[in-house]
Amino acid sequence: MKYIAQVDGITYEIEITPEGAITMDGEPVEADLIQVDPLGLFSLLKNHQSHELVVEEQQQGYRVTLGGNTFTVDVADERHLRMESSRADVSAGDGDLPIHAPIPGLVVKILVQEGQIVALNDPLIILEAMKMENEIRAPRAGVVQNISVQVGQSVEGNAPMMVLGPVEERGEQ
Repeated sequence: MKYIAQVDGITYEIEITPEGAITMDGEPVEADLIQVDPLGLFSLLKNHQSHELVVEEQQQGYRVTLGGNTFTVDVADERHLRMESSRADVSAGDGDLPIHAPIPGLVVKILVQEGQIVALNDPLIILEAMKMENEIRAPRAGVVQNISVQVGQSVEGNAPMMVLGPVEERGEQ
C-alpha cells in the first residue's frame, strides 16, 4: 500500500509491501513502530536507531513530537488519493453528469432516489472496497437520474453508477 505523507509542507511517498518491506521516496527503510501507551507515546526503531514520539490525532492529520521538535503530519493512502483525484477530475458542467465508481467495490447503500435533488457534496452511494466503506459524493448540485446499480452489486473501477442531471430553474408564472 502506498501512502503520501506531508510533514510541515514536505511530501514523502511511503510504500509498505504485503511482506512488510518499507520504502520512502524509493529508498528502502528498516523501521518498526510500537505504541507504548494509549495516550500517544510510540517507540520508533528506524535504521537501527531508537526514537520516542508523541502522536496526537487532530481534526486534520496528526501532530508529532520527536526529539523536542513538533511537526504537523497529514497522511493519505492511495485509495483516498484516487477518490479525491476522481472528484477533482470531474467536469461539473450544466448538462448530464455520469457518476462512476472511482474504485472496484461492492455497493452497500444507495442514499438517494431517482428524481431527488442533491447539493454539492451530498452523499450518494456507499461503496465498500477492501473492507473500507467509501462515500461517493455529488460533485455538484443536480437531480438524480438513472441509478444503474443496486445494493449488493459488485462494480468495477470507472463503472457507471448513476447520472446527475441539471436542476431546472422554475420561474414564477
